[in-house]
Amino acid sequence: MNTVTNTETVRVEAYSDTVKKLGDWTDAHQFEVRGRNGYALLDLRSPRIAGDVEIRVHASRSTIKLLVPEDSVIDQWDLTFRGRGSVKDWEHTKATGTRRIRIVGEIENGEVRIVRGGIAILTAMFSREFVEDARRAHREGGRPTVHDPADTHA
Repeated sequence: MNTVTNTETVRVEAYSDTVKKLGDWTDAHQFEVRGRNGYALLDLRSPRIAGDVEIRVHASRSTIKLLVPEDSVIDQWDLTFRGRGSVKDWEHTKATGTRRIRIVGEIENGEVRIVRGGIAILTAMFSREFVEDARRAHREGGRPTVHDPADTHA
């Protein structure tokens, strides 16, 4: 698992590709996601990410999926759509927390999907990265963390 630790902007590019950043992979607060005919999955549930998060998006015919804590508030006020596009957040009514995830930029014929709670855990578990993390945890005698980066059980 590649860990990014910095206070600068983390860049994720998905050009005709699938990019997944799962688990406890960063402590950054600013992200730039660019995509064209791509799919980007960002896990923002890590307890190391404290405070508000800003995601700058420039995407064309792409899907961006964000795994967020259950009580996070999504701010999409400065997000512009050209053509068809949307932000899908089925559980936005549960978002009563103080953590704000601000999505800004432009999307052309694409979408941003917000996933929380159990569905976020399942999304992470049904990935190749989870299988690799489970195998690593079995070899080393630890616990897998990709499914839930905030897992603090002993």
